Amino acid sequence: MSGSNHVHSVCGLLGIALFAVALGVAAQQNYPVRPVRIIIPSGAGGGTDSTTRMVIPKMDEFLGQRVIAENRPGAGSIVGSEAVARAAPDGYTLLTAISSMTIQPSMQKNLPFDPLRDFAPVSQFVVLPNMLVGHPSLQPKTVKELIAFSKSRPGKLEFGSAGTGSNLHLCMEMFLSMAGLKMVHVPYKSANTAISDLMAGYVPFMVTNMIVGTQQLKAGRVHAYGVTSAARAKIAPNIPTIAEQGVPGYDAVQWYGLMAPAATPKDIVAKLHKGVVFALQDPGVRERFLASGADPVGNTPEEFSAVVRSDISKWAKVVQAAGLKPE
Repeated sequence: MSGSNHVHSVCGLLGIALFAVALGVAAQQNYPVRPVRIIIPSGAGGGTDSTTRMVIPKMDEFLGQRVIAENRPGAGSIVGSEAVARAAPDGYTLLTAISSMTIQPSMQKNLPFDPLRDFAPVSQFVVLPNMLVGHPSLQPKTVKELIAFSKSRPGKLEFGSAGTGSNLHLCMEMFLSMAGLKMVHVPYKSANTAISDLMAGYVPFMVTNMIVGTQQLKAGRVHAYGVTSAARAKIAPNIPTIAEQGVPGYDAVQWYGLMAPAATPKDIVAKLHKGVVFALQDPGVRERFLASGADPVGNTPEEFSAVVRSDISKWAKVVQAAGLKPE
């Protein structure tokens, strides 16, 4: 090959490579050029589902493309999460991440993804406190009375949950270990069946989410002991926190947020973050969240990442203190 031909072919290859890079950059700058899918790793009608669908119309508006919600339930949210962890990192397949993903590394032997390594956090949608409730007929009426009542009956009282390793289960385990109590865990298939059994008097206590808790409290079907967040809930300011009733430092909440596959370009993540913030700043969206007991967040990818990191280590300690074994 003559020198000039060789130079031409090298220049040609270089030109193609640069053109491909330019195309990639243009695709990122124009992102999105087609509909975006958000995988919801649970069934229709639950908190994860309704939270996502409240945010979608405004994200749609901001991105200038359809944002489609797709429910992919299974294995306690693992099926949907794994699908996104393995998806192309191009910003077109996203995940509504739920706080229980930070519990899974401690509770699952063969988790098919790593919450830190396999995802790029975009932003938290909302943070939701939970509520410790009991059957209205029970004698203890405050957290302090409940602690004394439980201490006089070690290992005799039961509590329900939405299943072993669920956020509601570990919120209760954290309370028990911090208060030095022993109770028997009764796992249910869902939070709804657990609260139904509590109201029917089959299990005395459980941690429930704020939305269900406040509804049943108004109907007189449960007694509220306290909220699980560090500060009182805006939706129920008259219910004290567990922390202010003799368990200092107790803080255990649920959250929902948006994540992309790990290698998603930073500018796409930044654009999606702006889309979430745009949606959460809408007065109608904010009002609906606040009315349901959820606090809109809209934090940065870095802040969300820090939440995930700290939650993984917090729940690992709770799992260890409760003597729970990964399944």
